[in-house]
Amino acid sequence: MNLKYKIYSFLLVATALSSCKKFVDIKTQGNLVPNQTINYRYLLNNTRSFESVASLADFASSDIDLNDAAQQFDLSGSQFNYYFTQSYSWQPVISPFGSPYEQDQSWLMLYATILNCNTIINELPASDGTAADKNALMAEAFVHRADAYLNLLNTYAKPYNAASASTDLGVPLLLVQTVSQSLRRASVEAVYTQIINDLTAAVPSLPNSQAYNTLPSKASAYGELARCYLMRNDYTNAARYADEALKLRSTLIDLSNLTSITSTNYPLRINNPEILFSKLPAGGSMTFAPAALKLSSEYLNLLGTKDQRYTLFTTPASTISSTYTGRFFYKESVTRETRNEGVSVPEMMLIRAEAFARAGDVNNAMSLVNALRIKRFKPADYAPLVASSANDALVKVIDERRREFFGTMLRWWDMRRLNTDPLFQRTYTRTFNGVTTTLAPNSNRYTFPIAEYYRNLNPELEPNP
Repeated sequence: MNLKYKIYSFLLVATALSSCKKFVDIKTQGNLVPNQTINYRYLLNNTRSFESVASLADFASSDIDLNDAAQQFDLSGSQFNYYFTQSYSWQPVISPFGSPYEQDQSWLMLYATILNCNTIINELPASDGTAADKNALMAEAFVHRADAYLNLLNTYAKPYNAASASTDLGVPLLLVQTVSQSLRRASVEAVYTQIINDLTAAVPSLPNSQAYNTLPSKASAYGELARCYLMRNDYTNAARYADEALKLRSTLIDLSNLTSITSTNYPLRINNPEILFSKLPAGGSMTFAPAALKLSSEYLNLLGTKDQRYTLFTTPASTISSTYTGRFFYKESVTRETRNEGVSVPEMMLIRAEAFARAGDVNNAMSLVNALRIKRFKPADYAPLVASSANDALVKVIDERRREFFGTMLRWWDMRRLNTDPLFQRTYTRTFNGVTTTLAPNSNRYTFPIAEYYRNLNPELEPNP
């Protein structure tokens, strides 16, 4: 099999083929002609080609617990749910080779985004527009590409470790749309460096605000940088960029007086003031049986019943199925939109709070936590949190991240980056269909496998241990 065929097999399948075809059509249909800058605006406006991110991490987090026998039985009835159940139980195979679902949708959609971004970044310089117009469009592509690589790293590569990042396997780093490049995995350090370079290059040419949250802005790029540096355990730079993002947008949705969510009291994702950059999980919403997210007892104890996030965004099992027990995540149903996985105002606040806590500044850390929490409780139920020490403040910040970001990959990303920290280190166990799996500190299972389908097509694509 020649290299040309392997690369196209790697990228141009399913979603990627669709995205590429749309781009080709845009450049040739109607009155448009090749090399017009406006073509790339149209491509970027097709946000469905850029908005999807990995979803495997959403199912692996300790915040969900699929321990209900009826739900386990229902999930086991179709191979379609295999990626969900295998991710949930941290299995070494997520997409079984030879099955109808041998391709990994998360991997596919992220590299489809990268392919589109590379097309824009590589072709725009030769188009007919002004330098300012071309730089603005390239900046958007840089942000989308950076987000895709950040998702890939935190799904298919080891957690960042400064001592080994230069040799730890990252993911294939594809920056041009040629058919003659190596698919060997770049190091974790090299991919992080590219992410940071893309985002810092983008900032000067991005607008301060966007018409819709699906389009990158300066706040989006700063938010991505803050998230990136947090995953690198660089709390100084994480705080720096979180501050920059919050200077541009710091609005919180006030849940304190709501009794239910309606189309008039809760904004749509595209103009939600809390969202700095909208991203949606591959596979879509998880609100219907059997693939609904059941909250773990640990998470429910942490959340409490007075929290408006409990009242408004969770539901009894009977809403999902008459045979299920417990309580389920229901935000996607009440808002009628898929959960946002992109950077947000609450995330920036809690990144900043974590940096304060790690620097020993307990007061400022708790001030930010409470500035968020006061918007998440009815006035009669709200009481500010108090921390007795820097470590106590840090624990409270991480707990608040769990409450706020349920159903997204951020809990799994936190479990990865904190799994060797004595303050948070623990061993997790899960039992699914009678099989018990253990997730120990520093386990290889904190890294998802690369599907055998891709490795068979591309022998240079090294497997995860």
